[in-house]
Amino acid sequence: MAEPVERPTDEPLNRWNRWRVPKFLERGSDPDGLRLAAGSAVLGLVVATGAVLATGPWDSGQRKAERDRAAVQQRAGGAHHEGTAPDGPQAAPSAPPVLNALGATDGRPAAAGAGGLKTALTPLLDAPALGSVRTAVVLDAATGEQLYARGATTPMTPASTVKIATAAAALSALGPDHRIATTVALSPDSRTLTLVGGGDPTLDKAALRALAAETARALRDGGTGPVRLTYDTSRYSGPALHPIGPNENIAPVSALMADEGRLDRSDRGPAPRTDDPAGDAARTFAGLLGDAGAAVRAAPASGRTAAGSRTVATHLSEPLSALVERALTNSDNDIAEALARQTALKAGQPGSFAGGRNAVTARLKALGLPLAGARFADGSGLDRADKVTAGLLARLLALAAGPDHPELRPVLTGLPVAGFSGTLGDRYDATSPATGLIRAKTGTLTGVNSLAGTAVDARGRLLAFAFLASGTTSPDAAEDSLDTLATALTRGAG
Repeated sequence: MAEPVERPTDEPLNRWNRWRVPKFLERGSDPDGLRLAAGSAVLGLVVATGAVLATGPWDSGQRKAERDRAAVQQRAGGAHHEGTAPDGPQAAPSAPPVLNALGATDGRPAAAGAGGLKTALTPLLDAPALGSVRTAVVLDAATGEQLYARGATTPMTPASTVKIATAAAALSALGPDHRIATTVALSPDSRTLTLVGGGDPTLDKAALRALAAETARALRDGGTGPVRLTYDTSRYSGPALHPIGPNENIAPVSALMADEGRLDRSDRGPAPRTDDPAGDAARTFAGLLGDAGAAVRAAPASGRTAAGSRTVATHLSEPLSALVERALTNSDNDIAEALARQTALKAGQPGSFAGGRNAVTARLKALGLPLAGARFADGSGLDRADKVTAGLLARLLALAAGPDHPELRPVLTGLPVAGFSGTLGDRYDATSPATGLIRAKTGTLTGVNSLAGTAVDARGRLLAFAFLASGTTSPDAAEDSLDTLATALTRGAG
């Protein structure tokens, strides 16, 4: 079994949490300056990530996730979240072409009103590549005005775009500054040490090493001799396996895991997964305790924390805002399922698939979102039983952009940037007029393709959109059609 690997932190993402509605959304702004200001705001979010974001196969791993259709070809996507260079954030190599594109109008006239948007989008939405059923909603994010709709209330399988709803529910329930704790507890008789999982899927070897060092110091200070090690995963309940079964795209869902249960040196995309993430994490921790000078009797065993135990070491995850951004940028299924369970626990629900479904539904209802026909079978979108409407996703995105719920802003800042990051990193290039102007979550299952996010149009408006398609036969062709739809929004229609 491969040893869990250490990863760079996601701290650079935290600066995004202060993102606010840009000035170009305000009514009465200079229309001649809107396009450049809008593009600069979007590009600024790209530059803020620091280094160039590398790609890896994330969202389309869902096709591979289905056991009966494992031969479907995967696509690439994903992004590293690394620290900035010593000299500060550096622009991606493709930034100059993007800036040139933002400064050019290329003579295209802006279409007027909803009629112009309908003229631009309707034939694109009718493309055969989008399968048998396709729905769409486009909103003005600043006003909430619906600019275009087709099948706005039709429930559709969303694939990974459901992560938008999962993330919003978690942020609403817990707040962007919430951190997930992993602790070590010592029994009252000082004979049993327990590694207590809090549900942080990003726990890694570096964090376990720090926990082991802190624990060893506490044992030395207390004069404690050799201890028995147990590990407690009781914070989560219900089935650990996702309904898709054992799979390279998601580990068994556990309150205790290291490096998302990966057995290789990857930190995103499909990978071999352990069938015992908690046990593996505990065994790694036991070895690190020994390295730190603490004596452990025998191999760790699963067990509940003894009553009256005291906490001797604590590790806190990155803030929830950073976890959300990572989940959306990389389409991280493990983090998404953790977000759903954390939402459930906050609501007093079981930390299970069912508890997550109930808690996410209740939280989105409390936000006043249209939930008719919606069903949140999981947090990641791997389950085909998930159902949402284009209207729900677009309204949620507009809500995240508005002034009333700043806690939801990481939903927007975590969306992949067209041509720059995550699952959109390889779907646009420097020649596309939409590069840098679209931020969107992708969704892909066999026969299902979706895209939901924001776009800056030629008038400088921020548009929230959701395009959902089912019955597709070529994922590549469907993605190209969805990208063409989103690009049309940046060309001035509406």
